[in-house]
Amino acid sequence: MGRTIAAVVVGYVVMALLIFVTFTLAYLAMGTERAFMPSSYNPTGLWLAASFALGLLASVVGGYVCAAIATSSKAPKILAGVVFVLGLLMAIPAITAKESPKVRTSEVSNMDAMMNAVQPTWVTLLNPFIGVGGTLLGASFKRPRKFM
Repeated sequence: MGRTIAAVVVGYVVMALLIFVTFTLAYLAMGTERAFMPSSYNPTGLWLAASFALGLLASVVGGYVCAAIATSSKAPKILAGVVFVLGLLMAIPAITAKESPKVRTSEVSNMDAMMNAVQPTWVTLLNPFIGVGGTLLGASFKRPRKFM
């Protein structure tokens, strides 16, 4: 049981770290003008495509790590459930927000971009499903151990 919990926690931490690092690198590589629509914090199609790809990559790696640590196939399924539930919970504030759009005046730092970006609702709702699929896909890449 302890190994299952550790596998889930480590898998999730790996996902979170990969998301942070890869999204930061992607933002620095793209720059403000290619990540956001002009004068706004609405993401461009390029950013959305990159975010889906990076989110999928992170969830695949997290699922693989979870399966590598776990002694049963239950842990990646639990991780996928955690990813789904937390993804939906994080979507609630984005869906219910009634804020007026902020105007972006120039280049913004990575931290400002993270704090002010406005994801379309459909993206916010799709992310948990991508996370679940990637987690289970990553876990499937790890061959089951054979015990004697």
